[in-house]
Amino acid sequence: MKKELNTNEFIQIILSICDNVEKEKDYLSELDRATGDGDHGVTMSIGWNAVKEKITTLDDNLTFDKICMQIASSFLSAVGASAGPLYATALMRGGAKLKDLFVINSSHISDFFEAAANGIQDRGKANLGDKTMLDVWLPTAEKIKETSNNTEDIIEILEKGSHAANESMLSTKEMLSKKGRSSKLGERSRGHIDPGAASSALIFRTFHEAIQNL
Repeated sequence: MKKELNTNEFIQIILSICDNVEKEKDYLSELDRATGDGDHGVTMSIGWNAVKEKITTLDDNLTFDKICMQIASSFLSAVGASAGPLYATALMRGGAKLKDLFVINSSHISDFFEAAANGIQDRGKANLGDKTMLDVWLPTAEKIKETSNNTEDIIEILEKGSHAANESMLSTKEMLSKKGRSSKLGERSRGHIDPGAASSALIFRTFHEAIQNL
């Protein structure tokens, strides 16, 4: 059982996300070619590589909110497309829930993901069922919150979150796209997993995998 997460461990998880996005960038772009511009993997790679570079320059004594603010800024500066503002908003909103903290618990983690998901919805103006990354973020944040009410074990909470994220990602396959370029395809947008949902599920999976190895 793991009841707490410190800032150094959080940074290690973020670095794991950066590495996994890089490994999966071709797959993410392949998904995007079916319904969009085909550049989602490249876009995510650029954003998370910028985060990786920023992390190497951070002071060791930063609190969670300061770390989130720094990496949000680096992601936004690197990625001008819609993913930039969405992830920057998620990180800033989530980080704001962890203000002045060096160590967080299960309740804090729940607050972080709930605020991040709501930030994505506020910024992107999407709803559940629109076939976007929000179709992963909202239900996963809800599952994390529900699980955190029953256990203090961060590993178990993120495991349940990872499973919810994967199921939510797969559910986008039969959705009709209502946002972005893919919305112009109408019925032809069905039958394809949303690339934003796929990269989001990858992030939640990495959170769970990485925290087990700390």
